[in-house]
Amino acid sequence: MGGSQYPKLSRFQFEPLSYQGLLIITGSNDPLLDQTISYFNTLHNEHVAVFGNLGSMGGLRTLRQNLCHIAASHLLQDSGNDYNFEFAFRELDKMPAIVNFCRREQGLLIKKGNPKKISCVADLARKGLTIVNRSLATGTRLLLDNQLKKAGINGEKIKGYTREVSRHLDVGLEILAGRADAGPSIRAVAGLLDLDFIPLRWERYDLMIAKDRFFDAGIQRFLGLLHETDFRNIAGKLQGYDLSLSGKMVFPNTEDPSSLSELRRGKQRTDDGGQRTEDRGQKTED
Repeated sequence: MGGSQYPKLSRFQFEPLSYQGLLIITGSNDPLLDQTISYFNTLHNEHVAVFGNLGSMGGLRTLRQNLCHIAASHLLQDSGNDYNFEFAFRELDKMPAIVNFCRREQGLLIKKGNPKKISCVADLARKGLTIVNRSLATGTRLLLDNQLKKAGINGEKIKGYTREVSRHLDVGLEILAGRADAGPSIRAVAGLLDLDFIPLRWERYDLMIAKDRFFDAGIQRFLGLLHETDFRNIAGKLQGYDLSLSGKMVFPNTEDPSSLSELRRGKQRTDDGGQRTEDRGQKTED
């Protein structure tokens, strides 16, 4: 309905990305992820984490091209019941290990006090309303387009639909500046900017990691943070996060021994290649 054509990924082969102290994370942006990366960098003098804000589909692309170690993603599957698996299976040669970072609440940011009386996605099609949007590469845009399709609305008929910004925070800033009445984003931004929020759904926001890189030192140190009290304290200062799955592996299924053995074989190949590893996987697999 929205006329959106989501980008397809190239299927060229690329050399594996080795780990030498620089941890590259790409994909979907998130305020809690930003703060966790900053915290990681204060803890480890021998490691540096950097983030490339490319959207969930961009994260998949860089993971496929071996340009990153971790890709953050929240792509809603067609069934509406799960995230990321179908996209990874379709776009990558091999399924990555997938560890949950958090669950977070997606919805619509609106002006404080809701002066335009917006109550649902269908209201965005009303005359006199202007929205600001996210780019096609993002899971947030995918969710909005799915919601518009369910409501029978052509997104391109909505004023501001083609006006795209690259971050959740930018959506809120456009609304604060009066250039838009509403836009798709997460509750955390509403809390940070004192905006109102219309919830749409809770989503699973995951970290995808190539299996043969899973036990690299920087990756394991970063995943280890998700089990720490300090991480939960950081999240506790933000709105709209649920950490009940944080740090848990959602693929491979840890209850399936064959899935775990496949991951362990990836570690063995890394060890045989002479790369430094830090096996803290058991903590992540809890």
